[in-house]
Amino acid sequence: MKHILLATLFLSIILLGACGDKENPTPTLPKLSIGDFTFLEGNATTTFEFQLTLTAAYTEDIFVSYRTQSISAVEGEDYEGIPSAVLTIPSGQTIANIEVRIITDEWLEGDEQFQVILFDAVNAVLDDEVGLGTIRNDDTQLAIDDTGYTTPTSYAGYDMVWNDEFDGNTLNLDDWTYELGDGCPSLCGWGNNEEQYYTSQSDNIYFLDGKLIIEAKQETFGGKSYTSTRIKTEGKQFFKFGRIDIRAKLPEGRGIWPALWMLPNEWVYGGWPTSGEIDIMEMVGHQASTVHGTAHWGPATGNSINSGNARSLSGGAKYIDEFHVFSIEWEENSIKWYVDDVLYHELTNASVGSNIYPFNENFFFLFNVAVGGNWPGSPDSSTTFPQRMIVDYIRVFQRP
Repeated sequence: MKHILLATLFLSIILLGACGDKENPTPTLPKLSIGDFTFLEGNATTTFEFQLTLTAAYTEDIFVSYRTQSISAVEGEDYEGIPSAVLTIPSGQTIANIEVRIITDEWLEGDEQFQVILFDAVNAVLDDEVGLGTIRNDDTQLAIDDTGYTTPTSYAGYDMVWNDEFDGNTLNLDDWTYELGDGCPSLCGWGNNEEQYYTSQSDNIYFLDGKLIIEAKQETFGGKSYTSTRIKTEGKQFFKFGRIDIRAKLPEGRGIWPALWMLPNEWVYGGWPTSGEIDIMEMVGHQASTVHGTAHWGPATGNSINSGNARSLSGGAKYIDEFHVFSIEWEENSIKWYVDDVLYHELTNASVGSNIYPFNENFFFLFNVAVGGNWPGSPDSSTTFPQRMIVDYIRVFQRP
């Protein structure tokens, strides 16, 4: 009888507990998510507010830890990082915000990104724990690092006969001319199946801190998908022989083709290439550590022969990293190519064999950044825009 009473009492307790669970069930924890946030950088104090959302209100306060993590944005330069913090969401609320302070500047740069990451939630279940912050660029000033090789303004046995230090705000049209368009109808794609349209727009060519910037952009213009700039000194500044120094920082990326080069001011021996072409520097952007120096000539118009060599940087360095000086020493019957005063190629009149040696005539300068073409190929998904060639100076020295 005693055992029966104990068993009955135990069963009653279980039943009462069961009734209590039905009347006051344990609340289901809500799911917690964070959204992305995209906004302009601005020039005054800017704060990004990442919104957190709960699937339902909860009867108790919710606590969640969070931190920031860089992607392309730099902590301390582009935004104020948060190594770890805790946000409290009061009971009954379903929305809260996390604020991240953006560090503004006036420098032209690409859009930049960072993350806000949630972890260690209390009284909630994390559903989407990563919020992407995108700082949209709205600035116009380009920050230029002047680091790199430089050359003097004088050499023993030479006089400087012409130079452009690009200290003004516009292109000096007494010395330079814009070449516009896509080369059509006579030379569509400029003879190389290039994909850009050359303009004189202020966002394709501009001047800053004593530098000339030629910028290739991905945009529809003139029936093309890219714009850039090509300038020349034809008929205005042309030379025969001397030392030529051009200090520049080069762009990179598949399909990008910067060039500093020369063509004959008078086509004494006929059309290209019989009258010659001197490429002081060319680069294909998918080989960003290597430049080429080349001369072209030919037995007949449209039939090209060339002699060239390459100069590569060591240790993974690229020509976009800092300035380098691209030079030729051009004498009668010979041309020598240099990068940062290191000789890497030489041509003489004997190099052309039985063909006409056309390089004892007047030549003018061309600067351009092509996009696409037979040599570099088209840009692909790895190519970022805009890309810029930045030229510090061009100097021509001749013997008196």
